Amino acid sequence: MQTIDNFNFSGQKVFVRVDFNVPLDENFNITDDTRIRAAIPTLKKILADGGSLIIASHLGRPKGVESKYSLKHILPRVSELLGVNVDFADDCLGQSAQDKTSALKAGQALLLENLRFYAAEEGKPRGLKDDASEEEIAAAKKAEKANQKEMAKQLASYATVYVNDAFGTAHRAHASTALIADYFDENHKLFGYLMQNEIDAVEKVLKNTARPFTAIMGGSKVSSKIDIIENLLTKVDNLIIAGGMTYTFTKAQGGKIGDSICEDDKLDLAISLIQKAKDNGVNLVLAVDAKAADSFSNDAQTKFVPVDQIPDGWQGLDIGPETEKIFADVIEKSKTILWNGPTGVFEFDNFTGGSRAVGEAIVKATAKGAFSLVGGGDSVACVNKFGIADKMSYVSTGGGALLEFIEGKVLPGIKAIRGY
Repeated sequence: MQTIDNFNFSGQKVFVRVDFNVPLDENFNITDDTRIRAAIPTLKKILADGGSLIIASHLGRPKGVESKYSLKHILPRVSELLGVNVDFADDCLGQSAQDKTSALKAGQALLLENLRFYAAEEGKPRGLKDDASEEEIAAAKKAEKANQKEMAKQLASYATVYVNDAFGTAHRAHASTALIADYFDENHKLFGYLMQNEIDAVEKVLKNTARPFTAIMGGSKVSSKIDIIENLLTKVDNLIIAGGMTYTFTKAQGGKIGDSICEDDKLDLAISLIQKAKDNGVNLVLAVDAKAADSFSNDAQTKFVPVDQIPDGWQGLDIGPETEKIFADVIEKSKTILWNGPTGVFEFDNFTGGSRAVGEAIVKATAKGAFSLVGGGDSVACVNKFGIADKMSYVSTGGGALLEFIEGKVLPGIKAIRGY
């Protein structure tokens, strides 16, 4: 398989799938350009070699052509960061895109319009009536799959080389992330720097693990993390459960959790996970105290209570000081650390203490030589909010893609290039 460092892009037209799905304010100003900056090294390498650059991305979840999701809003920032005047095609398909891509010269760059303006990008039919029959739904799906293949073929026709640098969409079998690769031979399709770094970081954690290996899993629902937790229970030495999941585990063991978030239909599952941890020799670390609040508000009255003795009318919104110490002690003794999900409602400044304590413990462990991987939107927001992102070994740009990769799933965007 080709690598970007070893490939000379001179004289090549290069289609690069990036993830420029960045947040915009009401005036279409970018509020966080992290994803754009992350792809710049790949784009600069191609231009520096003397290649011509075709940049493609999605933005948001449009239901057709919607101006608020146009990539023209981010064009100035892309040009600024790339250091060249990036041209814009007001469509990703059709004659205008064909003309602009064919006219590209070495050292020039072009940004295509939002790929998801076309339903074919995702391969899912749009606009089906609520009362559509099974036959109509099946026919629409079949037609859209054919459209998806045709879209991939046309996108591929613009270029001689395909580069995937969009880890955030690697778990989707979309026209521009997976199907397009079929139109390039193995010597003309490769990962960009960002994509390769993401893959290397996850595989370092899961396959080349320095021990002890500790995973910190937050989030509100056990149900949304069940697959990743079960996979990690076969790999980690310590599994710290935090966030809203805490209270499902606490209630399952007979604790009193007041009005805290809880999945009552997952109590048996929580017990089974506790048993699986014991069977696998995994140290399952649960909270012992909580910062409880009398309402879901930053201005609520608060008090620290044992996690299994939260009064009625109160809810746990973060871990307490004793749990902070327990979590930190485990983390600081670790050699490999995965953090996905905060310990509480970190969006409220009053309930950031636990997440900050976890972040600072990871910083200390990393400084002593541990490898730390932070992933998932909320965890990334935490390390950015606390100003410690640069003190982690790697901060992933992927949300769902990262979780599915850690779960052990084969991601279509990765398989399309390396075959597994």
